[in-house]
Amino acid sequence: MQRRPRRNRKSEVVRSLVEETSVSVKDLILPLFLVSGTGKKVAVDSMPGIFRYSIDTMLSEIESCLKLGISSFDVFPAYPEELKDAKASESFNPETFYLKALREIKKQFPEVCLMSDVAMDPYSSDGHDGIVKDGKVLNDETLEVLGRMSLAQADAGVDILGPSDMMDGRVGYIRDLLDEHGFTDTSIMSYTAKYASAFYGPFRDALDSAPKFGDKKTYQMDYANSKEALIEADLDMEEGADFLMVKPALSYLDIIKLLSDNYPLPIAAYNVSGEYSMVKAAAERGWLDGERAMLEILTSIKRSGAKIILTYFAKEYAQLGR
Repeated sequence: MQRRPRRNRKSEVVRSLVEETSVSVKDLILPLFLVSGTGKKVAVDSMPGIFRYSIDTMLSEIESCLKLGISSFDVFPAYPEELKDAKASESFNPETFYLKALREIKKQFPEVCLMSDVAMDPYSSDGHDGIVKDGKVLNDETLEVLGRMSLAQADAGVDILGPSDMMDGRVGYIRDLLDEHGFTDTSIMSYTAKYASAFYGPFRDALDSAPKFGDKKTYQMDYANSKEALIEADLDMEEGADFLMVKPALSYLDIIKLLSDNYPLPIAAYNVSGEYSMVKAAAERGWLDGERAMLEILTSIKRSGAKIILTYFAKEYAQLGR
C-alpha cells in the first residue's frame, strides 16, 4: 500500500501537525447568571459547577476568568416573580439590578466584551418571549418592548446585544433604533436559528423563566427544518445583524455548517445548558470521561463552522491551558 493514512496519526506530535480544527479560549463566550443582592453565589442544581451570582461575586468571577484568558461574557438576569409583569417593564427600568450590573462590569473591566440578552421571558409574568394576548404571542407589539430594552442595555455599555426572542423583524427594528440614538457601534448577535428544543430545561431552572402556559413553538423553529434557517439568516443579514447564531449546537451541527457555507458573517453557536448538563451527569456517574467529551463537543462545534461558541464549559476549558 503506497497510501497509508495512519502514518499521519502515528504520534501525538504528528497528529498535532495535521490537526485541521482547534479551539481557542478566544473563540468562547461564557454565559453568566445574575441575581439581585450582594454576597450571593448560588449553585444551579441542574447544572453542576454553574452558579447564580450577585454583582459583587460576579465581578470576582469575571476577574478570575480574565486571568485564564476568557474575555467575553454573556450575562442573563434571574428576576423574582414580584418584579415581572405582562409587558416586561422592569427590563428598561434604568435602576433595575441587571442594567446597573452591566454598567458596573464595564466600569470595572472596560476591556471585556460584554453581551446581553434581549428577550421578554426573564421579566414576563407569562414566561414568554413576547407580549401575550388571548393566549397568543404578539409579534409587532413585542418589538417596541425589545427596542426599549435594547436601548437601555446599549446605554449601559453593552458591546453585543443578543436578541433571543425570535420575533419577526426585530433585528431591523433594533438596528434602526440603535442608530437613531447614536449607538452605531453596538453590535447585534442575532439568535438566527433558535429551535424549540428540549435542551433548554436547566437554563430555565437557572432563570426561573419557563413559560406559564403552552410552549414556544409558534416563534422558535421546528427542529425538523433546515431550509427555514436560510430564510431567517437572509432576513437577519439584510436587517443589519453582525453575527448569526444557531441554538442549540450539538443537534444542529448541520445548521451551523449550512449558515457558515452560505453567509459571510461570523457564525456563533450556543452550546446550551442541556448539552452541558447531560455530559456532567454522565461524567458524575462514571459513564464517560467528562473532559474528553467536552473537548470533542467544542471541537465538533468549531469544525462545523462556528467561529464563536457560547458555552458553560468555557472556564473549565480555559483551565486546561489549551
